[in-house]
Amino acid sequence: MLSPLAPNYRILIIDSDEPTLISLKDTFVSNGFEVLCTDQGREALNIAKSFQPHLIILEMVMPGLDGIEICQDVKAIPTLQKTLIAFYTTRSEDYSQIAAFSAGADDYIIKPIRPNVFVMRIKAILKRNRKKELSKAIQSGSIRIDRDRYLVFRNSTEIILPRKEFELLALILSTPQKVFTRPEIYREIWGGEFGDNNRTIDVHIRKLREKIGEEYIKTVKGIGYYFESN
Repeated sequence: MLSPLAPNYRILIIDSDEPTLISLKDTFVSNGFEVLCTDQGREALNIAKSFQPHLIILEMVMPGLDGIEICQDVKAIPTLQKTLIAFYTTRSEDYSQIAAFSAGADDYIIKPIRPNVFVMRIKAILKRNRKKELSKAIQSGSIRIDRDRYLVFRNSTEIILPRKEFELLALILSTPQKVFTRPEIYREIWGGEFGDNNRTIDVHIRKLREKIGEEYIKTVKGIGYYFESN
């Protein structure tokens, strides 16, 4: 079960209008996102490289580099290949929208839009992308997961897992070496909020280790778990 999305998602907002930057930052921060802002197109590329946003909100009309150029440059940076881009602009012409999508945009939103509606649009983009990413076959070292067929293999040996154990393994294997916190895991796999005395995750991790091997899933004490790529 996918979470209602917000915690641990990073958004970079690029807009030359300061009131828009302030308003959008306040809106998304209040909804649990981590947010950085800039009103400079060239600076935005350097920020994006270091910040590694999950999604960029981008104005079409910018000083220096315009929105289309920024979009194209972002898509050309290898470390930002998975970053989503949503234009948020006053430009409503068909040719502007065609140019944006041709440059690699994932959505095109015309100003103005109500803040709560805007947040839901962004969450919908992230949720669709999350489903798409998790639907792919995933492999790290000798462990391979085929999500379409719900199969797990260690080398060529098939391992049978119940659904929750499968979803948990798929989650932490989706980004090897990334530490998934216990609340994050619980939101993604079981939904809802994680209680301090909840041992569900620990039980499932123990069972996974018994089936795939102790060496793959590592514990970060007091924080969560990560998949060790071998």
